[in-house]
Amino acid sequence: MPNLNFYLGKMASKPDGVYITKFHSEWMKDYERLEYVHTFIQWLFPLQEPGMNYQAKPMTKDEKFCGSDEAKDNLLTSYKLMLDFYGIELCDEETGEVKRAANWRERFDNLNCHTHNNLRITRILKCLGTLGFERYQVPLVKFFLEETLINGELPRVKESVLSYFMFAVLNKENRKKLIEFAYLNYHDSDEFVWCPMKIQKAWKQK
Repeated sequence: MPNLNFYLGKMASKPDGVYITKFHSEWMKDYERLEYVHTFIQWLFPLQEPGMNYQAKPMTKDEKFCGSDEAKDNLLTSYKLMLDFYGIELCDEETGEVKRAANWRERFDNLNCHTHNNLRITRILKCLGTLGFERYQVPLVKFFLEETLINGELPRVKESVLSYFMFAVLNKENRKKLIEFAYLNYHDSDEFVWCPMKIQKAWKQK
């Protein structure tokens, strides 16, 4: 169980050779390393599907973090680390509510320039849903919907928010509410293609 053992501090990531505590103590706010090293994200946010780093193993069905407070605490710290990298701050650990961090402008510029982070965020969202932090999915997706559709920020993230971030949310009702929010705040000249037209007409009639 390499992913669980990594999160319990029993083994280092590969190929970087970094233990979870070192990630948290030395990589926090090291934005250059977080941007340009591409081998760590599968270790910090494991999924039951392969990724680009062949030395990181897909998570098995037996690797459940929910029974380990240590693993869950470390996953939460990893989430905060990546939120900070994106210019976002976790306001409430119970609800998962997030807001712009003090460094949001600089970090938004980086996020808008380096679109591979869209894939990373999709992975983070999926991992949160798989490993016991499903309640964190909706606030993060809602944040990105507000920034892209209402505030006009992150134009190069917008497509990923609509096509991938929303659909990473596990709960069907929550996902539907996010799609409705997106529809009601979608002011592009293009057609809103992320749900059937009959549903859009029902929302329009409310």
